[in-house]
Amino acid sequence: MALRDQLRIMVVDDMSTSRGLIMQALDAMGIRQVSYAVDGPGALATIAKSPVHLVISDFNMPGMDGLQLLQSLRNEPRSRGVGFILITGRADREIIDAGRKFGMNNYLHKPFTPQDLRACIEAVVGRL
Repeated sequence: MALRDQLRIMVVDDMSTSRGLIMQALDAMGIRQVSYAVDGPGALATIAKSPVHLVISDFNMPGMDGLQLLQSLRNEPRSRGVGFILITGRADREIIDAGRKFGMNNYLHKPFTPQDLRACIEAVVGRL
């Protein structure tokens, strides 16, 4: 069984258009076990009930940004080892450095192509 058949991914983005583009790209890669949340608290609640292997999260979200979501995941023993990819339109050095400090596995700068997303995911989980 291929990795893409087993991989469970959660997409977290408050913008439906961005979320849809990511989910469409994942579907085109053959990744079928994809869930989503519109914010960090929703993601945490869903992951607590149904664990995932990888979280792909936008940075800029109201209430809880992507780095705060990452910190929450890393502080919880059950989600500490979840892969985490941060997507941001402003890849400021301080955001990337903070993400690495908190245990971010990779990041992607907007705009990106489906090929960029695939390479980013494969750098975290291995060849799909």
